[in-house]
Amino acid sequence: MLILGIETSCDETSAAVVSNCSDILSNVISSSLHLHKRYGGVVPEIACRHHTELINIVLEKALKKAKVSLEDIDAVAVTQGPGLVGALLIGISLAKALSYSLKIPLIGINHLHAHLYSAMMGPEPPELPAVGLIVSGGHTSLVYLEKPETVQLLGQTRDDACGEAFDKVAKILDLGFPGGPIIEKKAKRGSSARIRFPRSYLEKDSLDFSFSGIKTAVLYHTQRLKAQKKRIPVSDICASFQEAVIDVLVDKTRTAIIKKRPRSLLIGGGVTANKTLRDRLLKMARSKKTDVFFPPTGMYMDNAAMVAGLGCLLFSNKAFSEYTMSAEPGLNFCNKQT
Repeated sequence: MLILGIETSCDETSAAVVSNCSDILSNVISSSLHLHKRYGGVVPEIACRHHTELINIVLEKALKKAKVSLEDIDAVAVTQGPGLVGALLIGISLAKALSYSLKIPLIGINHLHAHLYSAMMGPEPPELPAVGLIVSGGHTSLVYLEKPETVQLLGQTRDDACGEAFDKVAKILDLGFPGGPIIEKKAKRGSSARIRFPRSYLEKDSLDFSFSGIKTAVLYHTQRLKAQKKRIPVSDICASFQEAVIDVLVDKTRTAIIKKRPRSLLIGGGVTANKTLRDRLLKMARSKKTDVFFPPTGMYMDNAAMVAGLGCLLFSNKAFSEYTMSAEPGLNFCNKQT
């Protein structure tokens, strides 16, 4: 079974071919991130232009690398949401055209679910049930999976997503965009013990997240130092900020594991490329005798292989989409569990 995946939810244009739900034959990604750096964030119009110019080229490269033709493809899976509406529509339009012309099924994919599924695409599949943590630029969520295709929402961010907070703090400190990699780099040179930023845990036992408070705390701390004409200890601020954010992510995930008692912990999303976060999650999960699964190398960022992999699973369940399917920029997991 060969599934073609298409991903255009934000600034990455990607196409991939996956066999048997986990064998990645190709995963071609073209990022427009370099075009957005000067603006300090993703500009939707620029992202859409990049998708339009590159989508066919990326598709051809993915097919060539997989050594298959369009006629070999059994179904086409495409990100339906969440994401930038214009960007999503570019991928969906191509997927519909291919599905219709090739007379193969069309499968709309939840981008967040695909990030979790990417952690299932390694050489050793995880045992379920599992708790899943999604940490990306636009989303921070905790979920529970009894089966790979069934996701129950446990908690989500009420304001800024984790990756968004990294970007905003990097902007406050004039470090550039994206914020995650540069803050992680600076943090290695600083001490998290010199500044104590707040950790927001919300209500008792809540699995929701809130990162706007710590972003504001960094802003006020920096403004106070500037007003006093003192040196800005950028590395210490980065280390302290990163430590506070990771504390919350790890503590909330620990609470979810204690509550749900899963066999595995699945981690997905671009922020999980942060080595300190990965190490802390591994240490915590091992203390709870829970196996941890991360995406394969090269699949932390948005990519089409995770879309095709989840599409293969849905294909097996005959969960096909109609041609009336459209972009859902605010798509989430609708069934929050208490």
